[in-house]
Amino acid sequence: MRKAFKAYDIRGVYNRDFTGEDVYKIGFFLPGLLGAETVLVGHDVRISSPEILEFLCRGITDAGADVQVAGKCTTPMIYWATAKYNFKASVMITASHNPAEYNGLKISREEALPVGFDTGLSELLEMAEGYPIVPAEVPGTYTEFDFKKEYLLFLNQYKSDTGDLKIAIDCSNGMGSLLIRELFGEKPLYIYDTLDGTFPNHQPNPLEQENVEDLRKLVIKEQCDIGLIFDGDADRVMFVDEKGHFIQPDMMIAVLAGYFAGKGFQGPALQDIRTSRSVTEYVESQGFSMHMWRVGRAYAALKLREINGIFGGELAGHYYFRDFYYSDSAYLAALIILGEVKKFHDQGVSLSALINSISKYAGTGEMNFPVSRKQEAMDELKQAFMADESPTAFYDFDGYRIEFRDWWFNVRPSNTEPYLRFLAEAGSAALLESKTQQALRILAPYIEENSHAH
Repeated sequence: MRKAFKAYDIRGVYNRDFTGEDVYKIGFFLPGLLGAETVLVGHDVRISSPEILEFLCRGITDAGADVQVAGKCTTPMIYWATAKYNFKASVMITASHNPAEYNGLKISREEALPVGFDTGLSELLEMAEGYPIVPAEVPGTYTEFDFKKEYLLFLNQYKSDTGDLKIAIDCSNGMGSLLIRELFGEKPLYIYDTLDGTFPNHQPNPLEQENVEDLRKLVIKEQCDIGLIFDGDADRVMFVDEKGHFIQPDMMIAVLAGYFAGKGFQGPALQDIRTSRSVTEYVESQGFSMHMWRVGRAYAALKLREINGIFGGELAGHYYFRDFYYSDSAYLAALIILGEVKKFHDQGVSLSALINSISKYAGTGEMNFPVSRKQEAMDELKQAFMADESPTAFYDFDGYRIEFRDWWFNVRPSNTEPYLRFLAEAGSAALLESKTQQALRILAPYIEENSHAH
């Protein structure tokens, strides 16, 4: 079970990394940990989800707490309902973008605050591994809780007329399919919009380019203006332009800024440590003050709340909103971004032209290397580049982001996989190439044999 407890959630191959018995124990100790008399539970469409649901609910009710089951949900639906209906604890059963044999639990406390390893999961693990189970004399109750209607009413506020915009949507056979037609209507061209937890068409991870291939082909063939693709639990959404090019997800933080500026908002916004300088500059030009923080919902949602930020986003395609209880929502981001793309489209500006107007720098994108001596490799990169020139900014709260006059890089250990992640951005393609080659030479001795960059 210990192996399944990650930085942000509990996740692994079901019946290998964790079992139904483990889920029962997690359910049993969760209400006490979070001081909850009632726990909200939702689940995705994976084959193992109903069985996990059963073990989880039995654990919760044996502890004497009540459980309200929302049934099949997107992950953001559970965040929203947790805060909206004042639950002190909620669990979403999902493994997000992982392959079909995986599953997991995303846990939130009151106000939909994420429970990560540093904020409760480590205590939960300790309890589940070592504490005795003494069922309550009076078990809790099990009821169903359907809030889809209220949730759609909330999201509908962000809907705008997309008019003659030609839209393609790939739901990855995941939870994005759940409310997609109710939100976006019959006009878009849909693929893989049936719920199927075996993910028969492609893995539900849009960051892997092979999974976006069918959407890109559809956009080109049907001459669409934009393509959208959701991950497995619909907390992330990514986009391709009218030429079928995948848009680096942090670029859409800038598009969101245009929307909020247009509504008269000003104030803080949030980006992660990997975000392009182009995005920072654009968002600040729209009247917002940009804050940078660690990668991952467990950190971003808390930070956005702390700064009372209006919106924020991450390179991985998570977009956070103050009006969504500081949580991430792919549907909400998609509704806003489609409205903005339509606005530019009406002025004769295509999506690719819009992104080109924001993007001023050459970037590598995130590169992943199998490295176990992560800290040593990071320190060697830091020392080598800082010996060459003085940095203009230095951040060390998530690996290192070191900025120089006309380029910067971020190197950080993955929180979820055995990788060291590296990316760089520069004022010119030539400078980017030379700095990247230098970084690769420094990293070469640390990269493990029989593996390749990913």
